[in-house]
Amino acid sequence: METPLPKVTQKRQVTAIIILLLLWEAGGQIIKYSVLEERDSGSFVANLAKDLGLGLRELVSRGARILFKGNKQHLQIEQKSGNLILKEKLDREDLCGDTDPCILHFQVLLKNPVQFIQCELQIQDVNDHAPEFLENEILLKISESSHPGSTYPLKIAQDLDVGSNTVQNYTISSNFHFHLFTRNHSDGRKYPELVLDQELDREEQPELRLTLTAMDGGSPPKTGTSQVLIIVLDINDNAPEFAQQLYQVQVPENSPIGSLVITVSARDLDAGIHGELSYSFFQSSNQVIQAFEVNTVTGDIRLKKKLDFEEIRSYHIEIEASDGGGLSGKCTVAVEVMDVNDNAPELTISLLINDIPENTPDTVVAVFGISDSDTGNNGKMMCSIQDHLPFLLKLTIENFYTLITEGALDREEKAEYNITITVTDMGTPRLKTEHNITVLVADVNDNAPAFTQTSYTLWVRENNSPALHIGSVSATDTDAGANAQVTYSLLPPPDPLLPLASLVSINPDNGHLFALTSLDYEALRAFEFRVGATDRGSPALSSQALVRVLVADANDNAPFVLYPLQNASAPCTELVPRAAEPGYLVTKVVAVDGDAGQNAWLSYQLLKATEPGLFGVWAHNGEVRTARLLSERDAPKQRLVVLVKDNGEPPLSASVTLHVLLVDGFSQPYLPPPEAEAAAAAPADPLTVYLVVALASVSSLFLFSVLVFVAVRLCRRGGAGSAGRCPVPEGHFPGHLVDVSGTGTLSQSYQYEVCLMGGTGSGEFKFLKPIVPSLLSEGADMDTAENANFRNRLGFS
Repeated sequence: METPLPKVTQKRQVTAIIILLLLWEAGGQIIKYSVLEERDSGSFVANLAKDLGLGLRELVSRGARILFKGNKQHLQIEQKSGNLILKEKLDREDLCGDTDPCILHFQVLLKNPVQFIQCELQIQDVNDHAPEFLENEILLKISESSHPGSTYPLKIAQDLDVGSNTVQNYTISSNFHFHLFTRNHSDGRKYPELVLDQELDREEQPELRLTLTAMDGGSPPKTGTSQVLIIVLDINDNAPEFAQQLYQVQVPENSPIGSLVITVSARDLDAGIHGELSYSFFQSSNQVIQAFEVNTVTGDIRLKKKLDFEEIRSYHIEIEASDGGGLSGKCTVAVEVMDVNDNAPELTISLLINDIPENTPDTVVAVFGISDSDTGNNGKMMCSIQDHLPFLLKLTIENFYTLITEGALDREEKAEYNITITVTDMGTPRLKTEHNITVLVADVNDNAPAFTQTSYTLWVRENNSPALHIGSVSATDTDAGANAQVTYSLLPPPDPLLPLASLVSINPDNGHLFALTSLDYEALRAFEFRVGATDRGSPALSSQALVRVLVADANDNAPFVLYPLQNASAPCTELVPRAAEPGYLVTKVVAVDGDAGQNAWLSYQLLKATEPGLFGVWAHNGEVRTARLLSERDAPKQRLVVLVKDNGEPPLSASVTLHVLLVDGFSQPYLPPPEAEAAAAAPADPLTVYLVVALASVSSLFLFSVLVFVAVRLCRRGGAGSAGRCPVPEGHFPGHLVDVSGTGTLSQSYQYEVCLMGGTGSGEFKFLKPIVPSLLSEGADMDTAENANFRNRLGFS
């Protein structure tokens, strides 16, 4: 239970605190506090914020922390008030033992910037222990021959308190023979001394029993008692004497238990029982009794436990030699404990930051303190880390270090560092302590995504199914976390007319590309666009890659016959003179294929003919030629069916029907209709026959003249450098059906063909222009106009 202090003591404490604060304000380096022991946890010590001259917000923002040696936390800071309060109940006797004053050193650590303030906490003693004798009964043998005034020191009482709270006075119970003096020992302790007032008479009173009372200086005082048994002896006039009054010895710490410390020796000139000596401890503290033992016969002093220099550095032992007659002699043994390097350095981490952002130089990683309980060279220390690490150790104040980064860190180069802090003392042998710290480099978005290729080429076969996966793009980001998560997107194409959004789409998560519609090679053979890869950092970084999509052709277009046109109202009839030689060019079938490559390679073959073997078709250019000489037996009207087939897989084909009219020197422009033939078969009168023959002759002559004129004009125009032309029907053909490579078109040696329209009864000639891609846009009106002008020149209606 805590004993309240007197008002005078409280006033002194307040005065002492005020003086300490004034000294601090005057420029002192240490802030001193004091507190009574045994106060409850949470008791107020001082207002730290006020003592440091800081506001409460600044004290909290700078993360004030209390650092005691060995990570023991006796105090804590109350965040809401800035008060320094007790974290636990303090026992001065446990913390300091006999040491007075009891002072605990600690530091206050402030961050941003890092600052250390040295502080002291003095624990003031309260009278919480009563004096206590080690023995309940003290035996004292006094010779009856002792003279009045003889003194007899008695064993002291132990009191764990210090100062005025320890033993201050001794008293003895009332008697006729003795009184008691309280004397001061050389080390400041008080001990009782019994003084003989009146001679003893053994025959009258062989023994006396007195009560010895020890009283401390507390308020109220506490006491302890022991019985003093005085036995009156016969005369023994020689007391034991030691060879020397002071023995000094040095003992290394950690010496084995049972080791001999020293041997003390005394002698007594008496004989018999009065000369037999016994050795024992006299007025020794608990620390001495726990650490040493004495042989009562030989005087050997040995260790009962291992000594620790860091705990107690010296002992003072009082040895008493008593003879059988009750006389005794005393000596002092001074034991000095020698330090041995038996304590490895200690490292205490005060601040540790495991995650360090990259690209940030001179960042504080850890703040730590080092200590060694040994002394001299055994307590001197040096601190180091491994070489070739981008970190530095900085000595802040004595035995406090700061670990900082040396320059900026790059997570992509190394994401984790294992740092070993080694603290080595200078003793023999050297002892060291190692502490491992793992530092993780936090990622910063400083790397843009990178595509595996700068450009991608993808092939897609036309007529694909919608949502077809046509390929993928891939980009990687060397950052981590969200900074490395890549999102893909389509960028606006450079050609604003390209409907990119309706052609392809991209999966934003994995870069897979899909064709949204069915592509047509004949409409769009290739297109290109850019793909962007963006990470999710802040700010986001991105990169681009070019994607080319090439459409592969499929054989989805059958050959298209340009000439002869099959949808005309009247079929076009080719005229072949009966005098034509074998190989005579009758006509040429012109066809094109909208596909490309081998899908557009056309071949021609004669599928049907009125006279098999009379005509032949060249397989590669579609030219229809006579295969033999014509005879009178050959029918004048020939019907040929020509098959045009491409080279695709599977092959597609088209057929065209040709009407060939066999004439004698172009004198028969056309055959009469069947009814006319039937009428001709009837007998005619001679006059009619003559008229017909005359009319035919005149017509043939006129027709021959016209043909010659036309041929001359055509040769002149052909010599002017016109390109190869072929007959086509009037009107405009789509550009994608024209093959300008020479495949499926008329050769340059046949620039014009004369087509006599049968069944109309008119002698109209049609001259067809060659199909050249650059002239297709002029339209069909120009062709029609030119044909009309040419007919007018010839006089045809």
